[in-house]
Amino acid sequence: MNKILIIYSSVHGQTRKICEYIASQLRASDYGCEVRLASLEEQFDLDSFDKIIIGASIRHGKHNPEVYHFIDTHLVALETKSSSFFSVSLVARKASRNTPESNPYMQAFLSKTLWRPNLVKVFAGKLDYQGYNWLDRSIIRFIMWITKGPTAVNTKIEYTDWQLVDVFVKELELL
Repeated sequence: MNKILIIYSSVHGQTRKICEYIASQLRASDYGCEVRLASLEEQFDLDSFDKIIIGASIRHGKHNPEVYHFIDTHLVALETKSSSFFSVSLVARKASRNTPESNPYMQAFLSKTLWRPNLVKVFAGKLDYQGYNWLDRSIIRFIMWITKGPTAVNTKIEYTDWQLVDVFVKELELL
């Protein structure tokens, strides 16, 4: 039985929600696996897992610096196991920015780390102005205004394409 570790770095909860969904889909499949879900801050032994999945959100145009620190610290383990990485951002709501090749945050991630996961994906996040503090709401509204997205303060839209997440789960099973 494969043992899979899913690690998440999430600010407003959408990346965690995606990771929880991936875990539930893997557990329910005929793949035959044991799945553990953990935040980046938790302690775990990477050596006890066969596959490692990392999901990280974008905040103010960047992945959490702790994601890079974790990868640098555990690079050997990540390179010797089947591994995957996905990035979650509002930019990925646009068809021209929703692939690893076209997403600027994924490209920046790949340029900043030596890790080369077996599988990389990009998922769109969730826009929920009421769920943000004043500073985040202001910054995100400004970015959305620049990118011609919704700016009404009562906007709440989940852009995550769950069918794409399902495809990712199927690809994980093939690793």
